[in-house]
Amino acid sequence: MKVPLVDLKRQFASIERDVRAQVDEVFASQRFILGPKVKELETRLAQYVGVESAVGVSSGTDALLISLMALDAGPGTAVVTTPFTFFATAGVVSRLGARPVFVDIDPVSFNLSPAGLAEFFENETDGAPSGPRLKSTGEEVVAILPVHIFGQVADMEPLVDMAARYRVAVVEDAAQAIGADFKGRPAGSIGRAGCFSFFPTKNLGAAGDAGFVSSDGELGEKITRLRVHGGFPKYYHQIIGGNFRLDELQAAVLLAKLPLLEAWTEKRRANARAYNGLLESSGPVREGLVSLPKVTADGKRPHVFNQYVIRAQDRDSLKEHLAERGVGTEIYYPVPLHLQECFAPLGYGPGSMPESERAAGEVLALPVFPELESKEIEYVAECILEFYG
Repeated sequence: MKVPLVDLKRQFASIERDVRAQVDEVFASQRFILGPKVKELETRLAQYVGVESAVGVSSGTDALLISLMALDAGPGTAVVTTPFTFFATAGVVSRLGARPVFVDIDPVSFNLSPAGLAEFFENETDGAPSGPRLKSTGEEVVAILPVHIFGQVADMEPLVDMAARYRVAVVEDAAQAIGADFKGRPAGSIGRAGCFSFFPTKNLGAAGDAGFVSSDGELGEKITRLRVHGGFPKYYHQIIGGNFRLDELQAAVLLAKLPLLEAWTEKRRANARAYNGLLESSGPVREGLVSLPKVTADGKRPHVFNQYVIRAQDRDSLKEHLAERGVGTEIYYPVPLHLQECFAPLGYGPGSMPESERAAGEVLALPVFPELESKEIEYVAECILEFYG
């Protein structure tokens, strides 16, 4: 049996008519840049996330970049984040000339560790009245950037409390977590800004790169200006931005998909429960050879399973075995950011983030997309059990 990690063709077959109708309207109007589709999508996304402002942008990476620009991250500043995430999370910090500072993860949720963050503020900053500064460099810490990894919301309560105590902003990297919540508050509505990606394989995916930023009205207005080179009104610039516009055609695709997001999310959660039911009482799990995802956050839907990620002993051999059996898998992420060559000047080394390093050697994502069939889930589980004998 062939079981792909993701199969977007199955999804498109069920929505092709609606997608083509939305796209045809764009071509009929010939409004390709910041037209009515973008505006409608922004209104509906703001309602969905429960915020004053949703600003459509060109990618999830640009959502992170423009949010930090709006908060004046740049030379002389630092942003605290996790090393166990996609590269863009820390890459945008460096692009702005700011310093990424890494704090290790919680080993169960894979999210930024509140205890580690508290230790960082207590031991590595001076708590200056104007805002905490790194003792080692004097750079001002302007933001905490937690990532809701794999679709599970980070433990936001202590993070928000620390942000208030130390007078720094919280920017949520919610690229993988649209539709998730923390104690009733949607991902992306808890910090100053929430950054989302519509990469095609996300729970809500476009037909290319796209994203949006959720925020309050004041910050949203600044982000809206930054999106078009900082101009307001047109051709008048008090600030310098960039071209971060969401494409009208991508907005059209997303408008066709958004009404189906809730059902797709519930199917992902059902698929995760099916894996758990097949594997949680098995020998490999009982013996500690395989660990299943744990839902640690509180909420109605704290985890929306953008990925279903297990920990596995002899992970690389298991991945190879599954590939031989026709099962698609992926490693998110094989090298934590603090060990990436481009970040070597930051001074981190092997052993400095032990939980992130251990996770990088054990994690494996299994197929969990909404259109996955029960027999495919059963086959994947059988192949895992076969590998461990």
